[in-house]
Amino acid sequence: MGIDIIISHTICRIFLFFACGSTPRNINVGSYKIKHGLDLRLMGSPKPSIADASDAGSVSIYPQEFEGIKPRLQVKEGDIVKRGGLLFFDKKNEHLKFRAPAGGRVNAIKLGPRRALTEIEIEVSPNEDVETFQQYTAEQILTLSRDEILSQLLETGYLAYILQRPFSKIADPAVSPKSIFVNGMNTAPFQADIHIAVTENETDFQAGLNILTRLTNGKVNLCIAANPANPSTAVTQAKHVDIHTFSGPHPSGNSSVHIHNIDPISPGDQVWVASAVDVILIGALFLEGVLPATKVVVAGGTGIQEPSRQYYRTRIGGRLDSLLKGRCSEEPYRLLSGDVLSGIQIQPDEYLRFYQSSITAIPASRKRSFLGWMSPGWNQFSASKLFLSSWFKRSASWDFNTNLNGSHRVMVLTGLYDKYMPMRIMVDYLVRAALAHDTDEAVKLGILETDPEDFALCSYVCPSKMDVMGIIRTGLIEIEEEGL
Repeated sequence: MGIDIIISHTICRIFLFFACGSTPRNINVGSYKIKHGLDLRLMGSPKPSIADASDAGSVSIYPQEFEGIKPRLQVKEGDIVKRGGLLFFDKKNEHLKFRAPAGGRVNAIKLGPRRALTEIEIEVSPNEDVETFQQYTAEQILTLSRDEILSQLLETGYLAYILQRPFSKIADPAVSPKSIFVNGMNTAPFQADIHIAVTENETDFQAGLNILTRLTNGKVNLCIAANPANPSTAVTQAKHVDIHTFSGPHPSGNSSVHIHNIDPISPGDQVWVASAVDVILIGALFLEGVLPATKVVVAGGTGIQEPSRQYYRTRIGGRLDSLLKGRCSEEPYRLLSGDVLSGIQIQPDEYLRFYQSSITAIPASRKRSFLGWMSPGWNQFSASKLFLSSWFKRSASWDFNTNLNGSHRVMVLTGLYDKYMPMRIMVDYLVRAALAHDTDEAVKLGILETDPEDFALCSYVCPSKMDVMGIIRTGLIEIEEEGL
């Protein structure tokens, strides 16, 4: 954290102490402006409105989404389960259970290599039964003990919505984090805006924040955009948390950037992270005593027809067809769970993932331009400002596709990555250390402060076409395996 930020932050707190007696927990206590990064202006932005998706005839859960767990299956094909019925638990922590997102018949159980459990598909019953859990009022939540809250989160599997840093694994209930960060902003293209997603869920969102405050002796930091387009008072005036605003280009909305500026991770520290969209589900679970049936997701990108680019209230784990059927382009497109920079490719006949809050569809293209690098580039985007479009179309939006526009090349140390990394990390040397499996050097260079998504822009601008995200992910796995 820079000395100027520390001084301004301290002065703010001293002023608040003398003005109010103590720092209020529902005001903006920090404002940060991020300079390094890049905003990609893509065509296909979604409308800020919510529609109800078609009923999903079936739902699925993908156990391999939950990194670090070893599932032990508790159902078989043909079984009838309730919404909230037990599907499997973690062999390494039998208290951590995972529940059915809908009630009905277990239609299929799919296994992958070495008989690893990859998918459980459930045919939704029109009159689904629902498993009930302990229900609390908003006032009772503020008096619950940490153990009571963790017990319910473990029993329902909703602890999986809270990840621990470093390594971004499901939070360890045996460890008390020094602070918790709620990400209420995501600056990657076409990501769910909490100010829209919270519509009709304001009470659930505040309840979710209150639950998080009972899980740490430190602070719960809600990080939001400085000037949201559609501000919601449920977010901007959230109670019992410290609110911090961030401005600047992507990745100013990444949790690693927030942690780096507000409460940096030191060796041995653990910080917990949750998405604000998922906090709504946690709050609903405690207030209603049942697993929520629906969530809000956003669909964007030119691969989706213009009238259908918007937010949808859809069944958790529901089939993507219920959202996309009749709404996608007739031209070839690639479907992504997440954003264009760090999302994973999925198929239209698959299902919403546990952590998924956005769907992006972009044109699929393998067209090659002969000597394209020699063209003036009037209609081509260039992050390095080598094309005329960089100077004469600065505010234009672009229809990006899947084309790499070049082949893989040898890595060259240029310092280019540092222009897109807002944290004080020498990316070139960190990537080289990870490639060399030099875990000690990687730790010294700050890899434990990061997450693979923080290097998505580095992958995008890389002149060597390197998968920087994949390299960092491999490095983190190696460090965790070594127990550092």
